Amino acid sequence: MTARLHVQENGAGTQAMLLLHGFGGTHADWAGLVPSLAEGARVVAFDLPGHGRSLDYPGAGPAKLAAAAVLADMDARGIGSAHVAGHSMGGAVAVLMALAAPQRVASLTLLAPGGFGEEINAPLLRRYAAATEPADIRSCLAEMSGPGHDVPQRAVDMRVAMRALPGQAQKLVEIAAAMTRGDRQGRIPREMLAGLSMPVSVAWGSHDRVLPVSQADDLPPAFRLHRVEGAGHMLIDEAPGLVAGLILAAMERTQGEGR
Repeated sequence: MTARLHVQENGAGTQAMLLLHGFGGTHADWAGLVPSLAEGARVVAFDLPGHGRSLDYPGAGPAKLAAAAVLADMDARGIGSAHVAGHSMGGAVAVLMALAAPQRVASLTLLAPGGFGEEINAPLLRRYAAATEPADIRSCLAEMSGPGHDVPQRAVDMRVAMRALPGQAQKLVEIAAAMTRGDRQGRIPREMLAGLSMPVSVAWGSHDRVLPVSQADDLPPAFRLHRVEGAGHMLIDEAPGLVAGLILAAMERTQGEGR
């Protein structure tokens, strides 16, 4: 087993961006956004523990372990602080990083993040975790997306290839079971969110059938909420221009504030 995370790194510059995928994804989820993000920054897209080429990371599963693993990887790469973007489970990991080491996180861009409420579509996530055939994966991704969204073939192909790795499907089933125990997810208390001092942007699809958009209600006043009308849970694919714009805006805003 390896204690190093697999990453895809692009670009260069004084600013660093970390990209954290959602459950059942890999660094490749961000491939369409990386060219624009890497024009003026060092962009590091991760395979989180238990996923893709980080499948064998010891203890893979808990979001807190993933947060510690990413922070350790920052140390190994000489990254003092970074702008962190996370989708779904990756959003929860990003928040846990910011709570554990706020000086390491310059900004947060959270896409339908996990942990903002107890409600979760546990049956769908467990079905998605167990899916290995292209048709089943496509069906799950379509249900996770907003009405009328055409699931990209590359999204299906990436997940088929990922699940073909020895042990990957079983690991996803294990993580999904732990993540949805009692058909509920763990919740990050609002008072802890309110203590975050870095800029935080949150995007949420109005038709999210994985994590309800109502979990974005009553966020701390400093959070910038972007409700994406007609979108579902898969915001990286459904609204790539918006997502890239939010990440870049967070970087520009902190530069102006001297962070």
